[in-house]
Amino acid sequence: MRALVTGATGFVGTHLCRYLRSVTDWDLVGTTLPNTVNEPPEGAQHLVAVDLRNREATAQLIAEWRPEHVIHLAAQSHVPTAYEDPWGTLENNILSQLNLLAACVELTQKPRFLVVGSGEEYGRAPEEALPLTEDHPLRPENPYSVSKVTQDVLGYQYFMSYQLPVVRVRPFNHIGPGQSPKFVLPAFASQIADIEVGEREAVLKVGNLTPARDFTDVRDIVRAYHLILLRGHPGEVYNIASGRAHTVQTLLNHLLALAAVDVEVRTDPERYRPADIPIIYGSSDKLQQDTGWRPDIPLQQTVADVLAEWRQRVEVDHSLSTGTEVAKEQREETA
Repeated sequence: MRALVTGATGFVGTHLCRYLRSVTDWDLVGTTLPNTVNEPPEGAQHLVAVDLRNREATAQLIAEWRPEHVIHLAAQSHVPTAYEDPWGTLENNILSQLNLLAACVELTQKPRFLVVGSGEEYGRAPEEALPLTEDHPLRPENPYSVSKVTQDVLGYQYFMSYQLPVVRVRPFNHIGPGQSPKFVLPAFASQIADIEVGEREAVLKVGNLTPARDFTDVRDIVRAYHLILLRGHPGEVYNIASGRAHTVQTLLNHLLALAAVDVEVRTDPERYRPADIPIIYGSSDKLQQDTGWRPDIPLQQTVADVLAEWRQRVEVDHSLSTGTEVAKEQREETA
């Protein structure tokens, strides 16, 4: 059994490859962007550099490896970046998936294809409609969520038109170790870690703290992807959600409680988005019924793990920087 994981060196892809290696004996093939220097993520036997926007290169990838499973994670997923470059986000996310779907149709044995959408597809909803189910109308409010709606319905179209066994998922916000500091939790954690070692003043810059989101640990998310590949019904769509909303302020409070120093919180208007949905959370009842999945990792544990990761990163960087300065001083003293 062979599985292709696009975006294998990214935040979710790294976790997914590691998890699949622990629970399957699949031959794992990952993709990464060309002109990047990456080792295969833990668990993946092969790593292929390919631009999935290139139709011929993508067709060659699928024809050569002939996977039985495709988990399409590769995407531009940062909402502020999507506002800055809407067409780049749309082109990357839509065209890459279109090329993959078209290439998979040509295989004699069509692979099960996991289309990864987003809870952002739903947009804002009245509180009485929460938690959102898969039947709720899609009202995307930013270029990223528009691209995800397109990926979602494109996957359904290929299921209907070509009988490609596509299963679609709409994961809500996922967080955990390894996430880029462009996202809210590691952005806070990295600042606190820097403050603790004296690399910056004891001021934590934040954006809007009032939005409430459905946060799930990435390690629970990838477990859901595996179960959906095995037990999900082609043509169907599944929310992946905790069923609860936590404000960004709650994330910050958990971090501040763990901080080793006192920190001043200061609002930075540059960190606000043009549009921010006040509250959103989803129902994963359908997923639980079909696969048995439930989230296991509590929010406090995720926050603690992310802060521990950034403390380790900053400690290493700080040690290297200190060592360099000491060596420089020694050279100057002996000169």
